[in-house]
Amino acid sequence: MNKVFFVFILLLSYVNGAYMEELKWKSGETFLNFLVNNSLPQSIYYNLDGGDKELATEITSGVKFQILRDDNGSIEQVLIPIGEELQLHIKKVDGNYTLTTTPIVYEEKEEKLSIPIVKSPYQDIIDATKNYLLAYQFIQSYKKSVNFRRIRKGDRLVIFYKQKTRLGHQFGSPQIEASMVEVHGKKHYVFLFNKGRYYNEKGKEVEGFFLALPVRYTRISDRFTYKRWHPILHRYRAHLGIDYAAPRGTPVKAARAGRIIFRGRKGGYGNTIIIKHEGVYKTLYAHLKKFRRGIKRGKYVKKGQVIGYVGTTGLSTGPHLHFGLYRGSRAINPANSVHVTKSILRGKLRKAFLKTSRKYKEEIDLAINSNIEPKIEKSFKYVYNLKNNKSLLE
Repeated sequence: MNKVFFVFILLLSYVNGAYMEELKWKSGETFLNFLVNNSLPQSIYYNLDGGDKELATEITSGVKFQILRDDNGSIEQVLIPIGEELQLHIKKVDGNYTLTTTPIVYEEKEEKLSIPIVKSPYQDIIDATKNYLLAYQFIQSYKKSVNFRRIRKGDRLVIFYKQKTRLGHQFGSPQIEASMVEVHGKKHYVFLFNKGRYYNEKGKEVEGFFLALPVRYTRISDRFTYKRWHPILHRYRAHLGIDYAAPRGTPVKAARAGRIIFRGRKGGYGNTIIIKHEGVYKTLYAHLKKFRRGIKRGKYVKKGQVIGYVGTTGLSTGPHLHFGLYRGSRAINPANSVHVTKSILRGKLRKAFLKTSRKYKEEIDLAINSNIEPKIEKSFKYVYNLKNNKSLLE
């Protein structure tokens, strides 16, 4: 019973008999299957161009989406997030369904957390916030620069972070701006700076999630962008990865060690491999001609190990590797992580960093002696007005 309630969360509210429900995207379900299963016209999918069909492949299992129904139960609107920046918006207009790609409407708030450590930093953060991604992010940001085993009861941690909320819920991965953890009474700081990397108070990179180049390529045929406004089509386009053009059959290598969590056909991406790495990171390798023998789901692969070969499967106009990087559910630009050494800030960058870190240290030192816990998210609430014909986006 609890499992059913978890998947089909709740019936929200009624306006003239209409209602909105929030569901979770089923594992293995494609966008086309969703249309068929909900008696929506398949032409919604088939009328998309190649880029948008590929984007529909980015819908991840478990993502929360919303359906607005009329008093007869017929679908009026659907909102399906793709990553953390865009969403597919299906809307019924004059009896016909249209689909557009629109930016996700969310609020972003600055939050603070200052608590004593009772069990462990990871568990105490979850107990205080119910935010598992924040706990993951906190541990990941320190990487191996701190020995968490030496923490004693009564040491403290402070986190300054940004959290998105969408339709009343925590949404996406939090972004830690600065944090401090005491280890046996000694303070350790990290600060976000320089293209989303974490540095200690001396300006040395501590996180260091490095990727090897996954393929020997001839050129980059398409770069990463979250939401690009197309001046001719007058709508948003997105490309959540880097396309490396290369001859058909060129070996594709794991950019980092990890465990394969997906191997198979994936909609517009064709033959695809997804590798789960430490923390909350995943890499995606798409349009493969074929997989290397022995590569299967659950297998652990080493950095630089050949996993497949460049091809044109799925929606592809020529041989290339579509390479994606994800931090939690958020697609991030792989170009910022394809490097092999930690960076040390120098010159003007170091001067700007020290100015930022000093400001945060002062604020952290003020917060350390106070217990500060952000509000735990409440039940799903959202108000819409059919009489005024307001969109779910408004």
